[in-house]
This record gives sequence, structure tokens and C-alpha cells, in this order.
Amino acid sequence: MIIPGILFKSQTSFPSIFNLKHNFKSFLNPKFTLQFNPISSLKVVWRKDWTLDKAIENDKRYKLCARVVKEVLNEPGQAIPLRYLDKSRERLRLNVRVKTFINNNPGLLDTYYDRIRPKSDLVPFLRPSNRLRNFLEEEKRIYDENEDLVVSKLCKLLMMSRYKVISVDKLVHAKREFGLPNDFLVNLVPKYSNYFRLTGSPGEGQSFLELVEWNPEFAKSVIEQRAEEESHLTGIRVRPNFNYKLPPGFSLRKEMREWVRDWLELDYISPYEDVSHLDQASREMEKRMVAVLHELLSLSLLKRVPVPILGKFTNDYRFSNAFSSAFTRHSGIFYMSLKGGIKTAVLREAYKGDELIDKDPLLGIKDKFVELLEEGWRERAEMLRVRREQVKKDMEMMAAKNGELSEQSCEEAEL
Repeated sequence: MIIPGILFKSQTSFPSIFNLKHNFKSFLNPKFTLQFNPISSLKVVWRKDWTLDKAIENDKRYKLCARVVKEVLNEPGQAIPLRYLDKSRERLRLNVRVKTFINNNPGLLDTYYDRIRPKSDLVPFLRPSNRLRNFLEEEKRIYDENEDLVVSKLCKLLMMSRYKVISVDKLVHAKREFGLPNDFLVNLVPKYSNYFRLTGSPGEGQSFLELVEWNPEFAKSVIEQRAEEESHLTGIRVRPNFNYKLPPGFSLRKEMREWVRDWLELDYISPYEDVSHLDQASREMEKRMVAVLHELLSLSLLKRVPVPILGKFTNDYRFSNAFSSAFTRHSGIFYMSLKGGIKTAVLREAYKGDELIDKDPLLGIKDKFVELLEEGWRERAEMLRVRREQVKKDMEMMAAKNGELSEQSCEEAEL
């Protein structure tokens, strides 16, 4: 049976909980009450998803370049001595020397010579290239065009939190995942004082971003919006719930299937709903936590977020200490990748193969940056091709010259 609003493969479909025979057995036989065991006792073996891992691998080079660029742009005057950047290689997860990185990615950063201190020797510095500066202008244009989207994302992040206030440090740490601009605290927050209030001084001790006004239009999750759209199209009320689809070849043990089936039948709890009355260890709270995780991943640019970043919001969103186990326990909703030695939570429904189905408008920034990188890579490939051809020509000329010299030597020897 396919439960409304949920997708199952036939081999993993669950029987209806409304089956009277089953209900009667549940009532009499304690074996059928296993689904009410503590959540922590229900284990699901992690299984690698090669396709979703490939989606992460595809962005590896782009993300590395973005980290290096960010390091340069964050420096005073947007310039840094090359040797200083070399010292940050481990933190940036850069496995080659910076000079090699610059050569492999032409058109990204320019090298020039300057003094670190007056009267010191000239040393190589790095600064944004003209192409990168043009990209930064494009980035600003895209942010301006999608300012309403950014404001709604920031409001939603605050609206889901327990006290409608979040530490600025946490938001800054996660800004790249959700597409918040680098200067959102300086430009965006003061501009929308009807929504946000900044307390404390960022960079000078603890500071917090507080929600000033609750906008009911923002208080609908992606799942609730989807249910409304389906109801409007079909004329039949669709109950909000998760799309649950196990990957090919994946199966659950019987007791886990029963638990998931009954858990899915619980009413959907909006991540924007007040749940202060719920027991932290209850199945209802588990459903609310999964709803929050689903909404956070839906708000993210790539529909995936490193688990350590989500973990920073444990207290804000009332996650349990073992919240990350939800990504394997609910394998039909999420996938937890271990690619690159980093745990990354991925929203399954957002992908078809290794490609995103619906792209966030702010991903236009990433597309422009990739275009910049690919232009440089094409130039480098062309330069290497020309160089190889020149080497080949030089070798052919040398071979021909050596042949002429050999013939001349033979003729002289005969004489």
C-alpha cells in the first residue's frame, strides 16, 4: 500500500495500520508493541549511496577554489602574502602548494610583488584578478535580485528556533550553506529592522540575532506548501507528510519497518509550531525534529549540509544529542554521506541521480563562479596543448638536425 503523501518501493511498502487483524494482534501480543520501544534502540545499518556521493564529489574542486578565494577576500585590502596563504593550506584542505594552485586555476588570483613591512624585501602577494572582481559584481547583482528570498530564509531560521534568537557566530558559520551574503549583518539586518534586531557587538563578544516580527507567510514548511499545492490540483485534501523512498537495494528489518510505518502515520508537526509541551524522547518530538532537519536542508543551497554545522544549532532547534542518527534511521528521507571524511546530511527527494531537481535561485552565484573557473581551465589546457606541440616540433627539428649531422659525418668519414 502507498500511504498518501509518501513514496515507497513495492518491496518496502508497509501494510496499512488500519488492518483490524493487525490491530487485534497488537493489542494482545506484546511482540507487536516493538515500535513503541525507545527510539535509540532502533538501529539502521548505514549504506553507501554512490550516486549522492558523486554529487558531493562533483563540487569538490569548486568548493576548494571558493575557500581559497574567501581567504584572500577576508584579508585587509583583499590581498595576502603568498607565503601566509601557504601556511593555511592544512586548514583550507589544500593538498598542493599555493603557487601550484594558482597555476592550475589561472584567471582567479593575480600575483604581484610588495613589501610586508617598510624596507623589507619584496615578496609575492595575491589579490583578486579582474575576472574575479567582475564575478563579485555579478554576485552582488544576484543577491540584490533575490533579497526577498534571503530575508525569508533568515526569518525562517529564527522562527524555527526555540526562543526566536540565534547566536551571530552560528549564523556566520552557516551562512555559506544557506546562501546568506557575507555582509548580511552589516547591510541586510539594519535594512529590515521590522524583522531583525541585533544585540551585542559582532566580533567583540557574544552577539545575537533576534526575530522582531513573526510573518505567518514564512511559517509554512516545504512539506506543508507541497501538500497545499497537491490539494489545490486534485481537489482532495492531502495530509502533509514526508516523501519516503528507500534507495535501490536497501531494506529495513521487520521491527524497523513497523516502527517507521506507525511513525509516518503520526500527524505531521510543523517546524514552526510551538512544541514546548512535547516530551523530548517522544515519537512526536522525533517527528518534529525530522521536520526541522528536512526544512533546514530544503532551505540550504545544495539541499545538503555538513552534520557538524547542523550540530551547532542543537540547543536552538531542540535536537537530541544523538540527532545525527536520524539521518540513518530515516534512510528513506535522508542520506548521510561520509565523503571526504566529513559527515554530510543530504535530502534524498531533492536529487535525481547526482543532479539537483529544483535549483535555488542563489545557485546562480555558484554557476557564475564555475564559469569563471572553467574559462581559466580551458585557457590552461590550451596553453599546455600549444606547449606540447611546440616541444614536439622542437624534438622533430632536433631529430632532423641530428639526422643531417649523422649523414654529414658519414660522408666525411667516407672521404
